[in-house]
Amino acid sequence: MKFGVVIFPGSNCDKDVIYVLEQIMGQKVIRLWHKDHDLQGVDFVVLPGGFSFGDYLRSGAIARFSPIMQEVIQFANKGGYVLGICNGFQILTEAGLLPGALLHNSNRKFICHNVYLKTETNNSLITSALNLEMPLKIPIAHGEGNFFADQSTLKALQDNDQILFRYCDERGNITHDSNINGSLVNIAGICSKNRNVFGMMPHPERAADTLLGNEDGLGIFDSILKTVNA
Repeated sequence: MKFGVVIFPGSNCDKDVIYVLEQIMGQKVIRLWHKDHDLQGVDFVVLPGGFSFGDYLRSGAIARFSPIMQEVIQFANKGGYVLGICNGFQILTEAGLLPGALLHNSNRKFICHNVYLKTETNNSLITSALNLEMPLKIPIAHGEGNFFADQSTLKALQDNDQILFRYCDERGNITHDSNINGSLVNIAGICSKNRNVFGMMPHPERAADTLLGNEDGLGIFDSILKTVNA
């Protein structure tokens, strides 16, 4: 596959994603600058984590208007695959490609440590090869990861099987204490109704290398390649 990683002013996880895709997964990666107007024929777009435009106004609110996003929105609306990680997830909600919003963490603090995720469904490109019974240990690093939506949107997410990940404890139990940022019903990741746009707050690219002592995030990248190449 040919991946495109979008780089905004303030992106700081672009090289992490590129490293995993190129060096570990052996895929071709195109670096896409935020002022570009051409996706260069990529099959899959990744919006990485970081602090695009310094998180001024609110996270993702300015990046959503970068020229490249016009192309990303058209690409997604035609069925193209797009994954937003952390700040990328925030940008996708600001662009209207995913429902809901990411609010300030309930404790009003920046949180940076490992959390556990329960995979809620295999019915998506990025979760297709994951074990629903095995919690994933994935790091987070955000100040605005508190997922919120109105009740009708939440019901639609549940009815359409769009909730991909929920925060849980190390045994896979979804509890109040494991809800690290106050997200609605512990939501950590969702997909679009058409199942081609994906957003998650935790960073799988930071848990995909033996050198880091954690490869739990690798299954997400494996899912993409196994499903597309099947």
